[in-house]
Amino acid sequence: MEQRGLWFEEFDPGAVYEHRPGRTITEADNVLFSTLTMNPQALHLDAAYAATQPFGERVVNSMLTLATMVGLSVAQLTQGTIVANLGFGAVEFPHPLFHGDTIYCSSIVLSTRASVSRPGQGIVVLEHTARNQHGVVVAVATRSVMIWFGVSRN
Repeated sequence: MEQRGLWFEEFDPGAVYEHRPGRTITEADNVLFSTLTMNPQALHLDAAYAATQPFGERVVNSMLTLATMVGLSVAQLTQGTIVANLGFGAVEFPHPLFHGDTIYCSSIVLSTRASVSRPGQGIVVLEHTARNQHGVVVAVATRSVMIWFGVSRN
């Protein structure tokens, strides 16, 4: 059996998915992501400067937190069944992520609807929540995705 994400008709509004394993974010991850994405923010790259700021140490780039949160959901929800990401709604980072923290993600299906303009495809709205190893919420985002109907429906 080939591992895949869910077909459109397998998404049930209200269903909650816990994505495991988590991912420990290292200093190397943060520095590489920040530099690859042309983000020279001293809060991510300059330990001496960050030590003088409110969190007292470098914080993980919030875009890395967002990307990792979504990435953790792929194998279980959208691997091989997604047509496209359509967009993100509200994105929040209520608590910082630090080097050495482990991020865990859960997703809830908020809604589903068949596409009017694209037969065989539907739109699923998900809410992703990321927590650190202490259970503290570090990110929340809503995401709309276009998903294929199952093979029998195409």
